[in-house]
Amino acid sequence: MEALISAVLGDLVGRAISIMVDKYREQTTAEEDVQRLHQLLLRISSVLEEAEGRCVTNQGMIRQVSMMIKQMFRGYYLLDNFKGRNKKTDDDDEEEVSHSLFAQSKFNPAKRFRRLSSINQIKSTVIDRDSSKELKQVILVLERIVADMKEFSIFLMSYPRMYRQPYASYLFLDKCMFGRQMEREQTISFLLQAEPLGGENFGVLPIVGPGLIGKSTLVEHVCNDERVRDHFSLILRYNGNDLKDETATTFKDHCVIKHQSIRSGEERSLVVIELLGDVDQEAWKRLLYSSERYMTHGSKIIVTSRSEKMVSFGTTEAIKLHSLSKEAYWYFFKMLVFGSTDPEEHPKLTAIAMELALELRGSFISAYIVAALLRTNFSARFWYSVLRQAKEYTKKNSLVLLEYPEDHVSRYAWSIGEILRGSKDRKLFLIHYSHQKEPGADGEVPRITVMDLLSGTWGNMPRGKFEVLSWRSLLPPYYSYIYACEFVQHKNRMP
Repeated sequence: MEALISAVLGDLVGRAISIMVDKYREQTTAEEDVQRLHQLLLRISSVLEEAEGRCVTNQGMIRQVSMMIKQMFRGYYLLDNFKGRNKKTDDDDEEEVSHSLFAQSKFNPAKRFRRLSSINQIKSTVIDRDSSKELKQVILVLERIVADMKEFSIFLMSYPRMYRQPYASYLFLDKCMFGRQMEREQTISFLLQAEPLGGENFGVLPIVGPGLIGKSTLVEHVCNDERVRDHFSLILRYNGNDLKDETATTFKDHCVIKHQSIRSGEERSLVVIELLGDVDQEAWKRLLYSSERYMTHGSKIIVTSRSEKMVSFGTTEAIKLHSLSKEAYWYFFKMLVFGSTDPEEHPKLTAIAMELALELRGSFISAYIVAALLRTNFSARFWYSVLRQAKEYTKKNSLVLLEYPEDHVSRYAWSIGEILRGSKDRKLFLIHYSHQKEPGADGEVPRITVMDLLSGTWGNMPRGKFEVLSWRSLLPPYYSYIYACEFVQHKNRMP
């Protein structure tokens, strides 16, 4: 009886303490919540950095890491957004930018901004309430994660360290695959999984997603993984455009060897097929039938495509790549822009960068280009100019831009260098189409870059259509992305 009474009293005391803690949390100020959020993010970041350096194979732990990363991105996005909005003021720099950008227009948005200031104050009050509520919710979620972190850390220590250091810091961001940890481990798990006896000779994994989303980068990282190279004695990549009219002989002729090792006993092969669109079902069946002659049991095929129809060709669930969430994309963009510089030292620039990140719509290439442009000049005036042009770009191309910019879609861009110099003769260049080039491919990479066009640092303006280097990836497979451009004289004043 005494034990029962003690248990009941203990439960009542626990509930009372929980209620008191909840009430205390409700009474905390925004500044206290921001500080608490910052502390939680630092603790979670340190554990995730350790997890990235471990060879974790347990799927449950991989999913847990993915969930922690997602919540960390959400927390940093809210933290930066909250600080930026509270510290961003209409100071002299912003007035100077507003004047320099809009002074030539008959309709001055700066005046309209002052007339709407009272309305914006009312709206900001409502936004602050919602943000404070979301801030407390995020803190609660992160506190629960931290509470369960002790057991997670113990399990984490049981996994061996990777051969090379993880690319988690800003110093290596250009050379790491960002935001695809879950997909990478899912792909490796499929490749290492044994095929059941008496079943198919080999498994097929489709990886689908829009153009420039990172399908080739994901596959390249998987193929370079030591576990995969130890498992397969031969890794081939198909270099053809499609599988139409391919036979076993011609298919092998169109493949290049990415990895080969001498093994005793039965050899396993991995074949990577990269396609732009879908493929005829009969051609696919013919390829599989002919491949059974030289692909031993346990071999695998990875096929990448932009077409959702390829999902049906898999022997396992397909991996679908999507654009990063706005929180993850902001974390990626922020690290590219600020590097080792603490964004908290530049709250105004952070606020501008957050607006820019939304305008870039999840594009990796745009993130690299714009980040490189911003790093050339750490002034609010210049960053506002870039933001202005990004919004103008989105507005001008609103009818042709999709969720992710596709190849062969013409779009317009302004020259930011001319804007800063106050030139009335705006240089507008048209991007006709884009393509990617592998290292060692025929033809030279253009010397002029998109940065040259945007900054206005080119020499003699090219005539007619010409090619420019958009971005050269430092990630495998080290593609160079090239735009076909043309200058269009545009002497009208900015709208």
